[in-house]
Amino acid sequence: MSDLYVSWPEYHQKIENLAISIDRSEWEFETIVAIAKGGLRVGDILCRLFRKPLAVLVAASYGGENNRVRGKITISEHLAMTGDRLGDRVLLIDDLVDSGVSLQESLNWLYKHYDREIKEIRTGVIWYKGCSQIKPDYYVDYLPDNPWVHQPFEQYERITPQELFNFRKQKDLYY
Repeated sequence: MSDLYVSWPEYHQKIENLAISIDRSEWEFETIVAIAKGGLRVGDILCRLFRKPLAVLVAASYGGENNRVRGKITISEHLAMTGDRLGDRVLLIDDLVDSGVSLQESLNWLYKHYDREIKEIRTGVIWYKGCSQIKPDYYVDYLPDNPWVHQPFEQYERITPQELFNFRKQKDLYY
């Protein structure tokens, strides 16, 4: 498996490209649902740009060393949102679609719990891998060779707050 390294500026540019793609489709939606953890940053920026409410669904399937071991998916029992209504058109967002299990199971969860309310769900990600069992409606990059995507925030999964403090203090960056 190859590796794709993404810097913070590249990461934000790709989210902006996703927003433009969604906007150009002229599809009207009421709510953005971000799949946490990876979709949180994407969902946050999109909800600010589109001025739509953000709801959060937590799904986890990776763990182990460097968070690179795929296991059984677990989805939260509840959807976190500030309103009392999800809306009938929902944009489901994640950072990437790898196997497609998280995205598909999140779609299933939303339809199971909000079936009477939802008329349409569309999906969006930054990276769409060739090995995915599901094709998102919106994506920025198609990755046919299925590289491991190293996102800029991964560094925080490998350090502790104390190590961060020591590093910043050594570089005279602590305020």
